[in-house]
Amino acid sequence: MAQVKREWMGLLGLNSQGDLGALTVYTSATGKLIIFPRAPPLNPPSIEQIYQRQLVVAAARAWNELTTAEKSNWEKAAKRASLKITGYNLFTYWSITHDSAPIQTIEAQTGISLL
Repeated sequence: MAQVKREWMGLLGLNSQGDLGALTVYTSATGKLIIFPRAPPLNPPSIEQIYQRQLVVAAARAWNELTTAEKSNWEKAAKRASLKITGYNLFTYWSITHDSAPIQTIEAQTGISLL
């Protein structure tokens, strides 16, 4: 596993995370950029993994069906509530869990109607 100073990658204009070609890249808790050869899974996905992936795909499709104004409301609400996630992430959470209580709390805190 190679540790590369994040600044070096920034000088190259790279600030990537995840799989990048034959490499996997992430930032460690200490702020260092970690790069290692990509290691694809050796086994096929389980039924549970397939199900979870289908839920995420369905959430993405539902997001794409929202109007621009609706998407903007989700993004604004996440920002106003000082969440460390985007409106898309918040919508994905709600779409997968159908847990309305946190969304209603965010609506009350921000004054933005989401549901």
